[in-house]
Amino acid sequence: MKPWERWNVLPHQPITRLAENLFTVVGTLKMPVGEIQRRMTVVRLSGKRLLIFSAIALNESEMADLEELGRPTFLVVPSEIHRLDAKIWKDRYHDMLVVTPRGARDKVSEVVPVDATDPAVVQWGDTSVRLTTVPGTDEGEFSMEVDSRSGTTLVVNDLIFNLPEKKGLGAWLMGVLGFRSDRPLIPKLVMMKLIKDKNALRAQLQWWADMISIERILVSHGEPIENPRHTLLQIAGGLA
Repeated sequence: MKPWERWNVLPHQPITRLAENLFTVVGTLKMPVGEIQRRMTVVRLSGKRLLIFSAIALNESEMADLEELGRPTFLVVPSEIHRLDAKIWKDRYHDMLVVTPRGARDKVSEVVPVDATDPAVVQWGDTSVRLTTVPGTDEGEFSMEVDSRSGTTLVVNDLIFNLPEKKGLGAWLMGVLGFRSDRPLIPKLVMMKLIKDKNALRAQLQWWADMISIERILVSHGEPIENPRHTLLQIAGGLA
């Protein structure tokens, strides 16, 4: 799908507060074989600054609500596929720092200038957020850990899908392609395209599962996962 050139608002739900510093918006994107849920994650950093992970264009009243939370400062494009709204966000907020994985830089740079590919060199100015290049993905995918008062939220992009099974031809086709299931999973097409080192990824999944503070997983495509340890260990076991 070609990245937007102008502000393009697609169907989406309202901004939802998950924690004092964590917000999310769930939208719907039409695909050739049906519809898919997509998610934007917003982290409120110190100094009333916002980190936008996998941006989605909102209507003007909702953008005003977002700006009440803080100033959009960091635009995280977590993979080359999730560049759809990157240009229009950068056009709207010229000072945003664009961060994308090293393996996605070429594709993302086609639509928006990239400021950084190494999360370690970005001056977040807030220890509550940690952006990571997911091991085993050939530097093609970012994940993020966000600490809130209640615990830690793990944010992943295309690594894990949690789209429930639904009725209808489009949903059936998505199921046939392996994107819908009765449990969270790494779809087969994602496994083929994204995962280059299963052992490295399995070790990372197990590391996340061992985090004492982890309370949920937010995925770009699907519902939040509220049993994170079980899910991570189950997926890691499937990579053995």
